[in-house]
Amino acid sequence: MPKYLLSIYQPDGGRPDAETLARIAADLHRLNEELRESGSWVFTGALHPPDTATVVRPEGMITDGPYLEGKEHIGGLYVVDAPDLDAALAWGRKAAAATTLPIELRPFQDIAPY
Repeated sequence: MPKYLLSIYQPDGGRPDAETLARIAADLHRLNEELRESGSWVFTGALHPPDTATVVRPEGMITDGPYLEGKEHIGGLYVVDAPDLDAALAWGRKAAAATTLPIELRPFQDIAPY
């Protein structure tokens, strides 16, 4: 079954208030349970802020901070198994509703592991 990456984009800056975060956490818990019960769940994770990033370049240079500066950053991700794009988009819609944030959905390339 094809795998899809669902990237959660969140704005830079402060966090929502405690009540909003509690509602989002509850919605995400329900989504994660639904994904697991359906057999579509592969992996999910939240990321630390972009200022914790380190970039390693091919020539060996290492720099602190994100590779790209912007007003938004990837705050977390899901990897899901879905039979097709429509099914993956359904999970993307549910993730957007739960997080209240935009979700970028991309299929993994269908190549053999190295």
